[in-house]
Amino acid sequence: MTGWLTRHPDTLSNEETRQLKLTLAACPELATAHEHIRTLGQMLQTRQAAELPTWIERVTNSGLPGLAGFAKGLATDLDAVTAGFTTDWSSGVVEGRVSDLKMLKRQMFNRAGLPLLRKRVLLVAASRRSHTVSYARAA
Repeated sequence: MTGWLTRHPDTLSNEETRQLKLTLAACPELATAHEHIRTLGQMLQTRQAAELPTWIERVTNSGLPGLAGFAKGLATDLDAVTAGFTTDWSSGVVEGRVSDLKMLKRQMFNRAGLPLLRKRVLLVAASRRSHTVSYARAA
């Protein structure tokens, strides 16, 4: 369900679209969440940072605790979020690699030497690269 709500509508299959419509019709709260998520996605895609405070206010007042918490988090550092909407570059890939390294370090603490750690780091990097390439081809 989360995938259906957060993915671009054009990437959903006909069956997924049909199932999503049925689910949204049965659950008004989920339909409201879907509307807010789609609005944020469109704002990100078109880089409309000026509309972000209005979106945050609507979501905060929507009565959906998960999304309201997310919106309040965005509001706490609105300048950085606005910059993220408007700049052309992203450090997301670097942050993902740093997270991978930290996870591997935690998993292998005092369990293996540098050769095994190096091999695991390279395998994770190769796995990420293949996902990035397949995602880029799908988009």
